[in-house]
Amino acid sequence: MPILSVRHITTYRYRQPVGFGEHRIMFRPRDSYDQRLIAATLSITPEPQGLRWLHDVFGNCVAVANFSGRASSLRFECAITLDHTPELVPDFAMAPHAVFYPFGYGADDMPDLIRSIERQHPDPRNEVDAWARSFVPPEGRISTQDLLADMTRFVRRNFAYLARSEKGVQDPVTTLRLKRGSCRDFAVLMMEAVRALGMAARFVSGYLYNPRGDRERHVGGGSTHAWVQVYLPGAGWVEFDPTNGIVGNRDLIRVAVARDPRQAVPLHGSFFGFPADDLGMTVEVDVVEIDAPGAEMRGPDPMVSR
Repeated sequence: MPILSVRHITTYRYRQPVGFGEHRIMFRPRDSYDQRLIAATLSITPEPQGLRWLHDVFGNCVAVANFSGRASSLRFECAITLDHTPELVPDFAMAPHAVFYPFGYGADDMPDLIRSIERQHPDPRNEVDAWARSFVPPEGRISTQDLLADMTRFVRRNFAYLARSEKGVQDPVTTLRLKRGSCRDFAVLMMEAVRALGMAARFVSGYLYNPRGDRERHVGGGSTHAWVQVYLPGAGWVEFDPTNGIVGNRDLIRVAVARDPRQAVPLHGSFFGFPADDLGMTVEVDVVEIDAPGAEMRGPDPMVSR
């Protein structure tokens, strides 16, 4: 159970001092059985006039900052320490009826899962649908776990990762045709493909741990990361990272989950000034392991602004 330290810095710069509107911040990881938050701090420069906390409709922890005055830069720095329990060899204990695909969800689950099964992006020529069904054998059965693992690893082997600084997500049909995109593009493609097969899927935003001695292990580090969760009866919400071919939670630090990626933007806000004043944004994320014997094991702290 490694103790991981996350340092996340986002900085906005402007040509001249500007005013700032409300900013919503999703940097705090979700507490769960496989990741326990030990400590977290949030530092904002210039200091906000007010900072309040809330849980959104998905249970994500959101900080809302309001500002007064003007400045030529705006900096958010978050320092996190958490206890992460990786699933090195995932073996999902699924309900018997869901071990093989296709399967159905129970009547009690469907009212809560239905919006996560609905397709969110147009697919006029059924290209995403056809791609999803290419993982299902024309005859016989396939285990649900193998189907989802095959799809996850296919993207890793056959698509080119491309870091994109542009806002928003690439249309999944475009990602499929180009066979390249960012982690959030791959996540949305897989999410839509899984939904095309009748399974519930949701978008995950968080951090990726890449051991310092193994820099070739993963792509997509150095910034926030995105992947998918699929709801499997008996196993619950299970992680799949098509960017790196990861099945299970290994090296993935969950911060926010949502039905649509627009609901899980790590940092969102506005400024008051001329469009030309915006000089851009930089994001730095560093995730390292702390030696367990020297780690300070104390109870979870509230995330504070200083």
